[in-house]
Amino acid sequence: MKAYSLDLRQKIIDAYLEGNISQRQLAKQFRVALSFIEKLLKQYRETGNIAAKVRTTQTPTKLNSEQLTILQQIAAEQNDATLAELRAELEQKTGVLVSCSTVDRMLKRLNLTVKKNNTCY
Repeated sequence: MKAYSLDLRQKIIDAYLEGNISQRQLAKQFRVALSFIEKLLKQYRETGNIAAKVRTTQTPTKLNSEQLTILQQIAAEQNDATLAELRAELEQKTGVLVSCSTVDRMLKRLNLTVKKNNTCY
């Protein structure tokens, strides 16, 4: 999801500073979530900054390079396996249990696809 524009953030802060309006009314007026208003005002009070926070670190992958190589080998050997089957085989060989969606993401990262229905049920 994209961050709200700096212009909208400034309008919300200006309306709040004018006074006599609750956070709930601000959320309704600007058609944003109350939680966004709360976080924005807290950020403004603590730092004086209203800009969207920048993500500095990427979340690490669930599988390391060795486990990715094993997944790639499994997918090559069993190219007609479902995600659930690949997941079970990966767990058996590495001892690491990940979700079917993680297996799907890792296969896409390796530029591999599964031929069968990719549901995990």
